[in-house]
Amino acid sequence: MTTEMNRRQFLDGAVATATTGYLVSSGLALAQNSPNRKIVVGVMGLSRGRALATSFAKQENVEVRYVAETDQNRGASGAKSVEDAGGKAPIVVGDFRKILDDREVDALIVAAPNHWHAPATILACAAGKHVYVEKPCSHNPREGELMVQAARKYKRAVQMGTQRRSSKTIIEGLQKMWEGKIGRVYHSRAWYGAARGPIGKGKPAEVPQNLDYELWQGPAPRRPYMDNVIPYNWHWFWHWGNGELGNNGVHSLDICRWGLQVDYPTKVISAGGRYAFDDDQQTPDTHNVAFEFEGRKSIAWTAMSCNRHAEDFVVFYGEKGTLVIDGNGAYHFYNEIDKVTEENKSNQGDIEHIVDFVTAIRNDTPLKLNQEILEGHKSTLLCHLGNISQRVSRTLKCNANDGHIIGDDEAMQLWSREYAPGWEPKV
Repeated sequence: MTTEMNRRQFLDGAVATATTGYLVSSGLALAQNSPNRKIVVGVMGLSRGRALATSFAKQENVEVRYVAETDQNRGASGAKSVEDAGGKAPIVVGDFRKILDDREVDALIVAAPNHWHAPATILACAAGKHVYVEKPCSHNPREGELMVQAARKYKRAVQMGTQRRSSKTIIEGLQKMWEGKIGRVYHSRAWYGAARGPIGKGKPAEVPQNLDYELWQGPAPRRPYMDNVIPYNWHWFWHWGNGELGNNGVHSLDICRWGLQVDYPTKVISAGGRYAFDDDQQTPDTHNVAFEFEGRKSIAWTAMSCNRHAEDFVVFYGEKGTLVIDGNGAYHFYNEIDKVTEENKSNQGDIEHIVDFVTAIRNDTPLKLNQEILEGHKSTLLCHLGNISQRVSRTLKCNANDGHIIGDDEAMQLWSREYAPGWEPKV
């Protein structure tokens, strides 16, 4: 993975874009658009991506042509899952850039670890591909801004995988709230609980033969292989992950921000730490974050990664009552005296979110997505700001127009990151 390899990939993608008419401005893309045309996708990363691959394979006239995975064993089993779901057996590749070389591929599904989300999305957009990128959409705030730029420059549909944006029941409940069912809404609160055990003290180890660790690291500066990081515990190290706030908090915070109809915060404060176990985890297992917005509105998030008890998923507080949305997408309205006045069954929106993405590709409407990348970036940014506040141990003041941190150079140093040579994302 040298600078030359990245340059080659970018140029190949640019040639593919020019010669096959992917860009909307070419006119050829318009001719190719049809509500029934086949959509060809490739899936990168087969942990969460395994479920996405099978869900895409079950959609009418959608072909999962490739699965990309740095773990050979996981790649093989993921391909079998697609075949078992009724799709044609996909081609298994280690390097996702081989997917971008196929001019017939319409979209890349990015479900690799967080440090890959933005670089892969930007390369895919440059190669003329639409992107469904898992949450959080970026590893750091600057990457999110670049992803928005890439989507606009290449006119690609980029959808973040916070599927509750496509939940029919959540949309219905929020619409009733916006119409005044609980009066003026001024505060939202979210919780998360999980019973995660300790990850222990890692030791240097030989890289498993089935794993391409060099490619797994990709854009991240190189670190020795440790025996307690892969396949999942990278989430709890700042070098690759974003802690529980980025891992699960983004789901509920997205609903909070969406429901309150706010964009960027003016103040962020974090409290918490690694309290439950003495191990290698760097990110908090006990975390409280508060956000203030213009218009006298605020959001609070509480997570206990090592204790499963949580109050609710998301709650909205208004002058005339309360709206509760549970983790499955069901909603419950309460009046001023805390009595239930209305409720509806659950719908998480998983399949609807995929259908929304495929429909945007077929209709050539990249901005008409339920979770278009700009909105995905705004919600992911809340997670980044909460983590930055935690890491510098102080309150952050932010610009309400773009979320940038005001008057704190040390905190703004965490707005971006260092990259492995040749891997810095560029638009």
